[in-house]
Amino acid sequence: MPRGEQNQHQDMALKSVSFMFLFSAVCGASLYPPYKYHFVNENKSWTKAQSYCRQKYTDLATVSNMEEMKNLNTTLKDKTTSSVWIGLNRGNTGRWLWSLGDSDLYRNWAVVEPNNKFGQEYCVEMYRRDGTWNDNTCDNVFSFLCYDDKLVLVNMTLTWWGALRYCRENHRDLVSVHSEEVQSWVMKVAQKASTDHVWLGLRHTCRQGFWFWVSGFAICYQNWALGNGTGGEDCGSGERSGAVESSGAQQWVSLPETKTLNFICTNY
Repeated sequence: MPRGEQNQHQDMALKSVSFMFLFSAVCGASLYPPYKYHFVNENKSWTKAQSYCRQKYTDLATVSNMEEMKNLNTTLKDKTTSSVWIGLNRGNTGRWLWSLGDSDLYRNWAVVEPNNKFGQEYCVEMYRRDGTWNDNTCDNVFSFLCYDDKLVLVNMTLTWWGALRYCRENHRDLVSVHSEEVQSWVMKVAQKASTDHVWLGLRHTCRQGFWFWVSGFAICYQNWALGNGTGGEDCGSGERSGAVESSGAQQWVSLPETKTLNFICTNY
């Protein structure tokens, strides 16, 4: 089958499947955290723990909000360790940063911490008993928590169909943004893109005249830029697909499916 006909066939099948999903999907479905945490029951210094996590997973655990903190606590629920390393450290700069360089907007310090005892406490352990944090000497050894990203920015430039195929062959799917919380994760990931927009798993069907997520989620939450996302899209040059701005307000826009962009895949 010629490539153009194959894509047309896939498009029709995609619309048919997604149309059925739209009416079976439920708004308010359970949310997925952006990270999957992994407990490693080996005692290492902070630097060696970081190296291990980067080899086996993504990095030492990052915690951005209370919801992620709860997931971290759940990971340690049945463990016997008293403390674990997480990915927060300040080196010699005095500025607390996560292992990948992100600023620490969320904090869960224990009482009177951080106190930089003896002027050498540059790394952070988390107490299993209550999830609070303490600064400690980086050469001390503890078990530790790694994480895997569930949202992956792919810095290749592909058409929407190319991005969809890549995500389904190498990850799980193009990302669906079904809540404000997921949108905040997508915005953070999209900021590292090399293109002005980043493909989402958002698709328009000219035949039925509506937008849908290819994963089957109903469109309950929306974040369209002004003038985008209308039911009456211009289909004169082909079907439209949805992308998020990589900077600025980072809202959604409608673009021709043939435009080549970076894209975000999911691993959940």
